[in-house]
Amino acid sequence: PALIEERLTRELNGIINNGFSVTYFIANRIINKAKEDGYMVGSRGSVGSSLAATMANITEVNPLKPHYRCPKCKHLEFFEDNRYGSGYDLPDKLCPVCGTKYVKDGQNIPFATFLGFNAEKTPDIDLNFPSDYQAKAHDYTKVLLGESNVFRAGTIETVADKTAYGYVRGYFERMGKNPDEVSRADIMHLSSHLTGVKRTTGQHPGGIMVIPGDKEVYDFTPVQFPADDRDSSWKTTHFDYRAIHDSLLKLDLLGHVDPLALKMMCEMTNIKAEDIPMNDAKVLSIFSTDKALNRKNNFLKVETGALAIPEFGTEFVRGILRKTKPKTFAELVIISALSHGENVWTNNAENLIDNKICSLKDVIGCRDDIMTYLSDKGLQPNIAFAIMEDVRKGKKVKPEFEKIMKAHNVPDWYISSCNKIKYMFPKAHAVAYVMMAVRVGYFKVYYPLEFYATFFSVRSKQYEIETMLKGEDAITTRLEELRRKKLNRAEKLKPKEEEILKTLNIATEMVERGYKFGNIDLYKSEATTFTTDHEKGTLIPPFIVLDGLGESAAYSVIEARKEGKFLSKEDLLSRTKLNGTNLDDLDKLGVLHGLGDTNQISIFEFNFD
Repeated sequence: PALIEERLTRELNGIINNGFSVTYFIANRIINKAKEDGYMVGSRGSVGSSLAATMANITEVNPLKPHYRCPKCKHLEFFEDNRYGSGYDLPDKLCPVCGTKYVKDGQNIPFATFLGFNAEKTPDIDLNFPSDYQAKAHDYTKVLLGESNVFRAGTIETVADKTAYGYVRGYFERMGKNPDEVSRADIMHLSSHLTGVKRTTGQHPGGIMVIPGDKEVYDFTPVQFPADDRDSSWKTTHFDYRAIHDSLLKLDLLGHVDPLALKMMCEMTNIKAEDIPMNDAKVLSIFSTDKALNRKNNFLKVETGALAIPEFGTEFVRGILRKTKPKTFAELVIISALSHGENVWTNNAENLIDNKICSLKDVIGCRDDIMTYLSDKGLQPNIAFAIMEDVRKGKKVKPEFEKIMKAHNVPDWYISSCNKIKYMFPKAHAVAYVMMAVRVGYFKVYYPLEFYATFFSVRSKQYEIETMLKGEDAITTRLEELRRKKLNRAEKLKPKEEEILKTLNIATEMVERGYKFGNIDLYKSEATTFTTDHEKGTLIPPFIVLDGLGESAAYSVIEARKEGKFLSKEDLLSRTKLNGTNLDDLDKLGVLHGLGDTNQISIFEFNFD
């Protein structure tokens, strides 16, 4: 179709003529390799604004206007009515040509937000890999581009203000002088000369610097082993990656828990992530009410079912959900952008909604919406783009642009809202977040045990298994104790208690839905992941939930039981890496019930008759 051909041609001309095609090609190859290996890859940032990226399987986000397309005969039908901000919200419809159910797609995102109005900006393609695959993705760049052409992006950490201040005080102490007797001004003056001095080197969590084929790394930077580890399989740029960022291609191959969690739920249920609908009414409802969860109680006093949904489970975002009660995918995209922007929701869109000046679907949420809104109002695309760029960076609307906006009947509240914004989120990134949230929400509604098993396996950092095993009353009692302690200014929760609080919040929701925790089982429990028992409606905890029982010891139990049952506690201890404390903890929980202390059998147990 002409509309698609025109957009692809415009994008590709900019991408190829500006020398960016190699970036797309490398991303495509790395993603295809991950998919061949059975892993999912998520995109970050505004790469979803590019239809070329969509067609190259770099992103799932489709930036075209909302449309129907037939998976069988390929018939295409664009929906020109602006009632729908996302193609996922279009009503179901059959293809008029062959009768097949239409696929619904399209998010209405202009390409300019990714590479600039003339495709002159360097593309920044950030990819999220499951955390257990990130290292493999990094290693594949060596295969794809050559070992001498890829290096981990180095960082330089400098002395911070407070650290410098401490250095100066320490200096006076070592000189036998009480630092409290030295004027604060003198200490501040001396410490100012230390602030910003190089302290140590590190490496970017996912950055790979690519050296062109006709150059070598030393044309740009010295290299070093990270933390002087000469056994490391990677070398790191000695110069901070920001200093050479404009001269070299940087690949951002990040590790993230969300695709790992989604992969785990898909494997447990034999469901393909791409088959999960984006417009399931029950799933969308959990962002405005918790009815679909069928709770028996509501100790947490929550009004939505968004707890533990990525990007929507925090108290701040759930507060936005309570106030706006979103009903559609498009509204969730707006909320995602509002929650990631600065001065976009607070003191801005929130007030507009409270005062009934406009509704959620009309507020400025994503940076891209400014360009599309102004273009629809009749502004020239280049002017609409320029206004969007100023606003998203917190530069406000220029006076000459404000006149043009008013001449095209842009309301005063809209211009005022633009002038309050300090930073805006890209729509493509928000769409990717919401797609992940809806998919996770699908499991929460329809496969709750798998959802909670995954949450406790990959998102929880601390457990209190003794409390969790005792059921709802014990969990809520302990939860209330931790919450009161957190509110008490005289006391502070320890980091471990903060993590236990997060775990028990989700545990409370789970038991309120009628599910429970089973005990650790010597023969059924896994090393690090929770498993499900659908007959009993329970989760079976892994060995690692015990305090002080590490992964190595947990896996040793799995390996040892393959060789046969444990004859006694002594046998369990000798065949695994468990220690005496681990054994005592397991015994207290009743896990070792029926196991004797030693392998020896008393002769009095035999009947010689």
